[in-house]
Amino acid sequence: MDEYKIYFRQSVLKDIAKIPKRDLNRIIKRIESLSENPRPPGYEKLSGHKKYRIRQGNYRIIYSIQEMELTIWIVKIGHRRDIYRKLIKG
Repeated sequence: MDEYKIYFRQSVLKDIAKIPKRDLNRIIKRIESLSENPRPPGYEKLSGHKKYRIRQGNYRIIYSIQEMELTIWIVKIGHRRDIYRKLIKG
């Protein structure tokens, strides 16, 4: 199986700055694992979007997969209580 390249939207850098370091390390490892398996156990497709979601503790990682280019774009990272509201807004 080929490895996917992972890219981050510019807005994700703002999301990362708000996350405590202890949680951020686990989130980064989870994102890195997507390069080998973009659809890991527990992933879900978001209804009404061509995006997917994985969980890491209380945080959610929203991403899209481009099969032809073998790329993954991290779209949003946030706490579970407000990630979906932010996703709908923009």
